[in-house]
Formats: sequence, C-alpha cells, structure tokens
Amino acid sequence: MNIQNEFTVSSPIEEVWDAMLDLERVTPCLQGAALTEEVGDEYKGTMSIKLGPVSAKYNGTVKYSETDEANRKAVIQADGKDARGQGTASATITSTLHDEGGGSTRVVVGTEMKLTGKVAQFGRGVQKDVAAKIMGNFADCLENNVFQEEIA
Repeated sequence: MNIQNEFTVSSPIEEVWDAMLDLERVTPCLQGAALTEEVGDEYKGTMSIKLGPVSAKYNGTVKYSETDEANRKAVIQADGKDARGQGTASATITSTLHDEGGGSTRVVVGTEMKLTGKVAQFGRGVQKDVAAKIMGNFADCLENNVFQEEIA
C-alpha cells in the first residue's frame, strides 16, 4: 500500500535535512516508536500501533538505505515482526525536502507499507487515516520540539 503525506515546518531546509538524518533525534516524534540499540548502520527498535480495536507492537530494525543530499532525499527501510508472532510490517519511507522560502521547508513523505496479520485485516482507508494522524503528530512534534532546539 502506498501512502502519501506532506507537511511544512517553519525551519530552513538545512536544519530540517540535518534533523531528518538523525534517527535518534526524530524518532521520539513518531508516535509509538522507540529506538533500543544501534548496531552498525542500523537501529533496533519497537513500534506500537492501534488500528480500530486491534493493537500491535513490532520489534525490528530501521536504517537509511539512501541519502541524497543534493536532492534532499532520504530513504528509510523499516522491518518488524509482531512481538506476539501475529504478523509483520515493513515500510520503505522516502522523504524529500523542498525549500519554500522565508525559512520554511515542505516535507513530502511517500511510504510503501506491507502489513500481515491482524492489522492487515483493516482496509486501506483506516490504515491511511491512522498514517495521516501519525504524520500530523510527527510534523507538530518536529516543529514544536526538534526545531525549537535549533533556535534556543
């Protein structure tokens, strides 16, 4: 399933790029996600999600599979297994930054997601609604927490 989201933050593109390349810095803004260990060029972590009455906690890995500074494009690969053995989740997340002028940056995020198990039973509409809510909270957190550190 493909999910497209975008948001704008009131920070210059250089600051947004630096933050987006720092998983330890931005992961706390992704609702339900936590990094637990760095192993080489990837991180181990957890991700908890809730779709309707079903919740799942995934244990897995995340890493950058591509970073293109010239085009301000970063690709993250995340793979996880449900902690109770009831499914898997994988996502390829491509983020591209666009300078909007005046110190603002538009972030376009494309996610190719594959789910198996109980959470996969919910339709694309529910999955997209949950993804949109997570991305909205992510954008607000970046704006209010991560980028405020740059100003302070």
